[in-house]
Amino acid sequence: MIVAHRGASYDAPENTLAAFRLAWEKQADAIEGDFYLTSDNQIACIHDRTTKRVAPGQPELNVAEVTLDELRKLDVGRWKNAKYVGEKIPTLAEVLETVPEGKQIFVEIKCGPEILPVLKQQLAESLLKPGQIVIICFSTDVIAQSRAMMPQYRANWLTSYKQDEKLNRWKPSLDQVLSTLKKTRATGIGTNGNLNVVNQSFADGIRSAGLEFHIWTVNNVDHARQFRSLGADSITTDRPAFIRKGLLQ
Repeated sequence: MIVAHRGASYDAPENTLAAFRLAWEKQADAIEGDFYLTSDNQIACIHDRTTKRVAPGQPELNVAEVTLDELRKLDVGRWKNAKYVGEKIPTLAEVLETVPEGKQIFVEIKCGPEILPVLKQQLAESLLKPGQIVIICFSTDVIAQSRAMMPQYRANWLTSYKQDEKLNRWKPSLDQVLSTLKKTRATGIGTNGNLNVVNQSFADGIRSAGLEFHIWTVNNVDHARQFRSLGADSITTDRPAFIRKGLLQ
């Protein structure tokens, strides 16, 4: 399964409706978007804690401290390309509405569990079936509470790795990953595509625990082929059409 990272973000401004619509045009199987709770309890689609990177030259806003209306005054398209001038920060509801029948959305929570009651309501109000929605987050608290509050949705814990150069080991280890997945009752892992860690024994360990196995963010075709050979359930990429074409060759 090919997941479009923040939409087709290689070509279009990340986390905008333009990027998500382009992802569907490029035949992505799913989209991934990032979501924060605003000060007025709305859910906005943006990756960073502030608007600085995606709205250069405009007032820098802290997403959690402002209203949705304040965020929507910013242009988050023109930094990418002049043809995207006027793109606004979308809401979760707007992003959900783009998801076609049979396709999926990976909802990455970038804030804390305070978003979950609002998320639960908005997901329930959408027209999507539970099988089309996957909650993902680096926070173990968010994943654990998501599973408790919304067991109808899959929820995958995200992780990357750091190398302990003295011990020549990467952390977290497979045992630590499996322990975290069990503790949070996650349905799977979304792992950074680090080939130093994610090998056959890693994949086998995840699979033997009965868990899903997803990879992010891969823009190299050779790497994508390696992860496919390990049996990854999905590969998240900024370039969905490019990676799919490479995997078909």
